Amino acid sequence: MLDHSHHVRLLRDLAGTLEAEPDPTDDLFTPHRDTQAILNTRRTGCGQLNYAVSETLQLQRRVHRYNLDSGIPHGDVVALALDALLRAEGYPPERTAPSEK
Repeated sequence: MLDHSHHVRLLRDLAGTLEAEPDPTDDLFTPHRDTQAILNTRRTGCGQLNYAVSETLQLQRRVHRYNLDSGIPHGDVVALALDALLRAEGYPPERTAPSEK
């Protein structure tokens, strides 16, 4: 009997990658379901993003104003925007192996 486990693993990885990518019809401003699930769970670890960006873009002021209008935390605004951009450009997050139960 042939061992197809390598091919099965490759197909599962491919399926996971395709699932992580947005559908072409997805609205860019609608958060990916996986991203929204993570943001809705406050038990996840958070990391600091520190990037120098042009002050001309007024990103800090605009994020602050958006937070006041929407109630969405500053970090979530940044996470949603970066996640949408990176997914749209073909860089979804790497799939993690399901935890053993």
